[in-house]
Amino acid sequence: MFKLRQMGIDTQSEHVVFINERSVRDGSLGFKPLDRVRVFEAGGADPSPRKVTGVLNFCHDGLLAMDEIGLSESAFADLELPAGTAVEATLARSPESVHRVREKLRGRRLSAGDFDAILEDVVARRYSKPELAMFVLACALQNLDLDELVDLTRAMVGSGSTLHFDMPVVADKHCIGGIPGNRTTLIVVPILASMGVTIPKTSSRAITSPSGTADTMAVLADVELRAPEIYRVVERVGGCITWGGALDLAPADDVLITVERPMQIDTEAQMVASILAKKKTAGATHALIDVPVGASAKVRTHHEAEELGRLFRHVATALDLDVEVVTTDARGPIGRGVGPRLEALDVLSVLRLEPEAPADLREKALFLAARLLERTGTVGDAGGYRAAQEALDSGRASACFEAIVDAQGRRELPPPARFRHRVEAGRDGRIREFDCLGINRIAKLAGSPANESAGVRMLRDVGDVVSRGEPMLEIHAQSATQLEFAREYVEQDEAWVRYGY
Repeated sequence: MFKLRQMGIDTQSEHVVFINERSVRDGSLGFKPLDRVRVFEAGGADPSPRKVTGVLNFCHDGLLAMDEIGLSESAFADLELPAGTAVEATLARSPESVHRVREKLRGRRLSAGDFDAILEDVVARRYSKPELAMFVLACALQNLDLDELVDLTRAMVGSGSTLHFDMPVVADKHCIGGIPGNRTTLIVVPILASMGVTIPKTSSRAITSPSGTADTMAVLADVELRAPEIYRVVERVGGCITWGGALDLAPADDVLITVERPMQIDTEAQMVASILAKKKTAGATHALIDVPVGASAKVRTHHEAEELGRLFRHVATALDLDVEVVTTDARGPIGRGVGPRLEALDVLSVLRLEPEAPADLREKALFLAARLLERTGTVGDAGGYRAAQEALDSGRASACFEAIVDAQGRRELPPPARFRHRVEAGRDGRIREFDCLGINRIAKLAGSPANESAGVRMLRDVGDVVSRGEPMLEIHAQSATQLEFAREYVEQDEAWVRYGY
């Protein structure tokens, strides 16, 4: 028997159990590191005591006493017992659904029931990180057919709760990512909301990029809103921009992201299932999907974009979701800032109609807002751009955005990064394109998004003619070490920029 202890260790949603190795050895418990162990309340009259299953980790004297057993933050929260409670521990079996994942790795297709069972165990945190990775790889290596993709998406939708808005039209917008900057959502949402369109936008934090929409919005306002708070904000101002991870919307996807992020895996099938499950559970009736196409984007050719659009439309139809997929040109960053604070400054400059606001960010946001206005029937065909432009240029969109920020909880903009370094052109020429992966890599090495003020500020645009020695971009970092990492990467390989016509 042991006393329960809260370890205060964040294991990214994985249930981890900690025990003193001497307790195992002296007690002849037969446990080994990485065993699956069930921890449950001891001695109670309840025939179904509270219990939690996790992966076992050994520790040495000084961290845990021999009569203590520790739980990671997520495991402790799910067990719902106070510290010091008497508990017992036994070996536990792997979830029955794991064998279905192994069969998928061998090439067998999965049924709707298989996906339901797998994601039920995933949400209950019964899968270890290696088992989660096995499921992600099984779906990536053994391509999902259309029926499997629909079944996976429906299982994601059914894994949690759903927001409901009593409106005939609830709009949403999403970009598949991969393009530095590109923070159009923070402009599109207030444009539509200012025109009376309900648009409760739940967004993700960065998975493989230097900043996600939620990361950028978080430097301006609170984004960790629960469902009652979202209803309150949307009722008050017509829209919101929040982090979906604070909600119970398609929680299986949030757990899978914890292994997709370090593995940097984002396959088409997983992308479609993730995006559409989040749209459906956020209560959307209409959604616009932005698919950037470019040599260094996630989607490289228009043929690939057409195939991806086909997947989105097929699954959306099965979910009774009205979706339009648009392709946009991607030859480099959208806007000048890459990283949460720098991107937020771009958004504010566009909304406030500042003379130096990035024109490409403004125009792309207007284009996307126009398509969504027309798709939802808010304006007639071919009338979306003018309507969106009027909402922006009149100041209504800016006022709406400020109202959203106030309703969610305004935050003070973080100060600029402490360290900066300007990168100069290594040759004369015309800039044909910036490598999106390379720019993202520079910003991440500089510390983004963990450091809100870190990132890259672009000083030149695609199409500019530059001379050797002219400034191209500026690296922002919160530490000298991170600045040096980013600077070394830039100097060793200039593949992040391409010249020519």
